[in-house]
Amino acid sequence: MSVTDIGFVGLTVSLVLIVIALGLSAWQQLGLERSIAGATMRALAQLLIVGLLLGYVIDEGRPLWLSWLWVAAIVVFAAATVARRAPELPNVFPVGLAANVISVAVSVAVTFGFGIFPLTGRTLVPVAGMVTGNAMRTAVVGARRLVDAVEENRDEIEARLSLGNSPSQAVKPTLRDALRLAMLPQIEANRTVGLVALPGAMTGLILGGVDPVDAVLVQAALLFLILGAAAISVTVIGLAGVRGMFSADERLVV
Repeated sequence: MSVTDIGFVGLTVSLVLIVIALGLSAWQQLGLERSIAGATMRALAQLLIVGLLLGYVIDEGRPLWLSWLWVAAIVVFAAATVARRAPELPNVFPVGLAANVISVAVSVAVTFGFGIFPLTGRTLVPVAGMVTGNAMRTAVVGARRLVDAVEENRDEIEARLSLGNSPSQAVKPTLRDALRLAMLPQIEANRTVGLVALPGAMTGLILGGVDPVDAVLVQAALLFLILGAAAISVTVIGLAGVRGMFSADERLVV
């Protein structure tokens, strides 16, 4: 049996850890049993559906435009997720969509334009998915941090405006702090990779029989793409989000 061919028996056995989590929640009266069970079933259902659809989309006989269509759907869904998780940011959906489009476009252009990976459905969809997912999480944190920081520093921002500063000048220190805080989790994840935990792509490749050094090279390239995409995404979120916080006559309206 292949190391990656665990079958439904192996999958069922892996649920032992979920049972342990349920038991610990009940023992400590955390009240998370329903959430754990629901999240587990939802994840399993979503992954099975995605696996079946993805098997069709990235099959070698399928046209590449199907994979591009999948990527477009990922980008739109990610923007909707940003809008749902950070609704306080003005114009959050179009801002989130722009952030995702730009970060994915740059990442895909670098990845396939420079030949890091060959352009096929089997490479395009996973790369775009990993980049978008991580960029989305950073964008959500950035949007929330920005709104909270502007509310906390409203008096300072309005004082700068009263002194003749433009909106971009008045909010610059606040924006800078929000972007820095949003980027720190991704930076810390890169610092500890390999020492504390093995990333998913590398683990999957090693389980699939790929030489560990080759797996490391693939994972490193993906980490660099993800960090760069996260920086692009949160910067777009910040700069575009700030614009929506001011009226045409340069008053702070959030």
